[in-house]
Amino acid sequence: MILPLYRRLSYAAAPILRRFLERRKQRGKEDPIRIGERFGNPSKKRPDGSVIWFHAASVGEAISILSLIIRLDHDYPTHAILVTTGTVTSAEIMAERLPQSVIHQFIPVDQPKWIQQFLDHWKPDIALWVESEFWPNLLLAIQKRDIPLVLINARVSPDSFRGWQRVPRTIARLLSCFSLCLAQSTQDAEKLTKLGAKKVRTPGNLKFAADPLPVDDKALSALWNDISTRPVWIAACTHAGEETAVANAHWTIAENQPDILTIIIPRHPARATEIAMEILALGYTVAMRSKEEPVRPETAIYIADTVGELGLFYRLAPIAFIGGTLVPHGGQNMLEAAKLECAIIHGPSTTNFTEIASEISAANGSTIIQNETELADAVSGLLSDDARRSGQISAAHTVAQGKTDILDAVIAQLEPYLVALDEPASANAKVRQNARA
Repeated sequence: MILPLYRRLSYAAAPILRRFLERRKQRGKEDPIRIGERFGNPSKKRPDGSVIWFHAASVGEAISILSLIIRLDHDYPTHAILVTTGTVTSAEIMAERLPQSVIHQFIPVDQPKWIQQFLDHWKPDIALWVESEFWPNLLLAIQKRDIPLVLINARVSPDSFRGWQRVPRTIARLLSCFSLCLAQSTQDAEKLTKLGAKKVRTPGNLKFAADPLPVDDKALSALWNDISTRPVWIAACTHAGEETAVANAHWTIAENQPDILTIIIPRHPARATEIAMEILALGYTVAMRSKEEPVRPETAIYIADTVGELGLFYRLAPIAFIGGTLVPHGGQNMLEAAKLECAIIHGPSTTNFTEIASEISAANGSTIIQNETELADAVSGLLSDDARRSGQISAAHTVAQGKTDILDAVIAQLEPYLVALDEPASANAKVRQNARA
């Protein structure tokens, strides 16, 4: 009952959705030049031959599959690759990091007519869905066209699991669209099976297979010159409520490290002006990267409100607090910091990365804090104790580098579907049927 009602409402809501997207465009949350893609209107021509389609909701999901995209682009050069995401930030990062041969488009909003236009144009031969963004109209339309659909790097948060359990028939119907579900962990696999997924495998978390975040060497050198010998730490991917805690921690750290530089990297750069005003009201000297304001000797807090430069700042600072963990958000990806040899500090909220956080903690590769007072103590302790800091960095780095075989395991699961793309139509259909079994 829920899915037919949702579909009818989706048709009726088209004018409302148009106005909603226009408002998002005015706030800078949609690309004004490419907004037609959100209505199912392609901005690029479909290439000849087979199309492998990846969909990743936002930045984190998109970055997690870059290594897989690059590998498939190399191993299957006769197949075109299409990547869709839903945010402007993810599109900007994909423009910088995707191979030139890979096409990026914005995903259409889950409205049946717009989805039909998208699928009619691109005619994907396989769809690889990342993590857990389930758009009912889109998934059902893919299944109706008999396009093999694989859920990769699948994750089910505790909140999502509880929510889907309230509508068991609905989630079971949506999961039936997937020929195969590749879970990040055994816990995720168990949740998917309980929710109704039929074919679930656990090759591991693709985030372990991601390359270290890139860096502009000139930008890194310029910042090093500005900072000189000052001690520095970063608060990466922070969320609302955490920046004030970081600023208060800075005050305590500065009692023993008066020239300390704190760098705040907000998860959503659009919040930077608001953050700057909050910190200025506390009496700090602030500089903003988006305004090209330099780090001067008197700068206390530097707000790095740009896109795609996280790799720069992880290389710059020996200590990183991982945001989204002092507020009930679930945390951000700490493997990125571990791979670039930062001593990791995080709060208690890590439900988005439970397995990763647990493994790093078990290896003594992180410091877990509960509040801003403990945050200040942790940063001060790591700054003053080289041996402790080096040991923590080494432990986390070992965990982050210890599962390079995951990419091969994922590709092995996908191989029957990818090989089928080169087969005649009858053989292709047979492989798809076997893969579903």
